[in-house]
Amino acid sequence: MAEAKGKVYLVGAGPGDARLITVKGLDCLAKGDVVVYDRLANPSLLKKAKRGAEKIYVGKTTDRHTMKQEEINQLLVDLALTGKTVVRLKGGDPTIFGRVGEEADLLRKHGISYEIVPGITSAISVPAYAGIPVTHRDMASSLSIITGHESPDKLDLSINWEKVTNATGTLVFMMGVAKIGYIASQLIAHGRPPETPVALVRWGTRAEQDTLTGTLADIEQKVQEANFKPPAVIVVGEAVNQREALKWAENLPLFGKRILVTRSRSQASELVRQIEDLGGEPYEFPVIDFEMPAGDTLNHTDQALGRLEEYDWAFFTSANGVEFFFKHLERLGKDIRSLHKARIAAVGPATKEALREYGIAAEELPDKFQAEGLLEAFGEELKPGQQVLLPRGDLARSWLPEALLRQGLEVTDAVMYATVSAAEEDLPLVNMLNKGRIHAVTFTSSSTVTNFLAALKAMGFDDPVGILDGVEIACIGPVTAKTAEDAGLTVGTLAEEATIDSLVAALCDWKQGSGRSKPSPLK
Repeated sequence: MAEAKGKVYLVGAGPGDARLITVKGLDCLAKGDVVVYDRLANPSLLKKAKRGAEKIYVGKTTDRHTMKQEEINQLLVDLALTGKTVVRLKGGDPTIFGRVGEEADLLRKHGISYEIVPGITSAISVPAYAGIPVTHRDMASSLSIITGHESPDKLDLSINWEKVTNATGTLVFMMGVAKIGYIASQLIAHGRPPETPVALVRWGTRAEQDTLTGTLADIEQKVQEANFKPPAVIVVGEAVNQREALKWAENLPLFGKRILVTRSRSQASELVRQIEDLGGEPYEFPVIDFEMPAGDTLNHTDQALGRLEEYDWAFFTSANGVEFFFKHLERLGKDIRSLHKARIAAVGPATKEALREYGIAAEELPDKFQAEGLLEAFGEELKPGQQVLLPRGDLARSWLPEALLRQGLEVTDAVMYATVSAAEEDLPLVNMLNKGRIHAVTFTSSSTVTNFLAALKAMGFDDPVGILDGVEIACIGPVTAKTAEDAGLTVGTLAEEATIDSLVAALCDWKQGSGRSKPSPLK
């Protein structure tokens, strides 16, 4: 019996900013068995693919030519004929110079089901990120989108310069940087004034976004002087004059910075959101994950939770400890009423908020968001013989239980979760590190430091510390910073408080040039 044919989704990835893909595009990624992508698709989008999905790059690299379009067409057919669901992820909109018609036509000829999923075209979104609305009531009421990628002789065949030049108020040329001199001369020759404003926006909506402005008369010289390289969108027309008043992306605090987020996928969302909101480009590379303990460790945990009625204190030192504590209670058929005797305290606002979500109002601590703060807050009330429960992770520091034991308290250090490596091979990350396109790395725990360096080693970096030379190392607190420094990294950004808000604020200081290198006070 012949294998059933698969289906192909021809998906527009948007202009570069991963958030500009459509909801339907994300849905397609989540169910594709194979993702066929090009260099204009943000590599962050590959992380939205279904777990285990095959990823095939068909764009251009420095050591190989772009796969011919005919080969891409046939690849989509071959994959679909094996019964797979295929996502062809194309930069921008697939119908705007994306050659989607050729791909769809071959699929049709082979009887393969397909859908074209529109994307936000770079022709309008890239200028928008540079503060240029391509239409304007007083300046441009019409728009032309024109290919600029061909050689001059082919451009003359595909473009009727006499009609195009003045057909619309704004002209947008796609991929025409190398031909900018010819394009400008043709527009002037056919009636556009030499003083007509021009803007080139390179890698628009990405961390590398760069904008160059001029006029038809001088733009070629400016491109040469600036060594301005593709890919870029060219905008011609009076609408370009709106840029100085309307530019907004460049004004955001983290604009132009690609920041690596190493914390677990379940925890990364708030840090990622704040980086995005402030104009940065986060790249997620989770190096840790959390899971239930097993074996003898789980038996010890069960014993500790089996006598909740006996504890005088319960000290929670992380939001993860809170989450897994309640998972264990549910597993054991218990609830928080068993801890009725204990006073409950939390280290840090994130931990306190996690308890609040379960209806627990933890006792206030000073602004020091480390275990040391517990002794400062409750030192006089901690009495010898009192029973203390510490629901923590398997890699938690030994300082707190040891300090409590020295004061004569009876401490039950119960492991709520195990920290495991989650790092997977990430070829786009390897490429970005090799090309210096990661500007900062954030570490939110000691385990993210050690696991990240181990992951780099596994991905072929013989000197993981060396490849990060010139990359800003940002740590959430002094304990994490000490681990990074002990590993040979130079910590340039240290949050004043051990919170995500404080870490992001420190990153903004760094971006503005006012960040201060702060040695770990624990060294």
